[in-house]
Amino acid sequence: MQRRDDLKTGCRAGTPLPASHAKLAAAEGRKHLRRLDRLFGDVPGPLFFITCCVRNREPVLAAPRVAAVLVAAWETAPSVYGWTIGRYVVMPDHVHFFTAPCRDGAKTLSQFIASWKRWTKRQIRQAALASFEWQAEFFDHLLRSDESYGQKWEYVVANPVRAGLVSRPEEWPFQGELKVLEW
Repeated sequence: MQRRDDLKTGCRAGTPLPASHAKLAAAEGRKHLRRLDRLFGDVPGPLFFITCCVRNREPVLAAPRVAAVLVAAWETAPSVYGWTIGRYVVMPDHVHFFTAPCRDGAKTLSQFIASWKRWTKRQIRQAALASFEWQAEFFDHLLRSDESYGQKWEYVVANPVRAGLVSRPEEWPFQGELKVLEW
């Protein structure tokens, strides 16, 4: 049974509006939908902050051969998946990276991450760790401003210091930037 306000909007709470409805609602001045202008305006695509963890949080990633597999996979991501990788930090039991779609026809974020995890799992198993597994899930956060990007990077780059692995962020060898992602 539809509630009375559902009849006006055609949308139940928790169900996203189609893009055409969202544009119309934003044009009508609905402030809570103005955030959607970022997705539908004349600006670059969305920028995501991603975290993927090793199953059982085993500390196996911060090794040269393993980290090289991850970086190689990120370097091919634009041509294989349609996603560009910006800054990244490889920690012993998880990775953080920033990514954005870079072409029409790019895989969805979920498809990209699932494919990337399958490929890196196979490569890591061949290169170094026969029983390597990623956790099934991943964390993603849609960045909403340049300030958010800077804040997330400051947090991520300081992870090795907080973990007691190095005394200064620049000492950590398993970090970098493959492409400058513009906000």
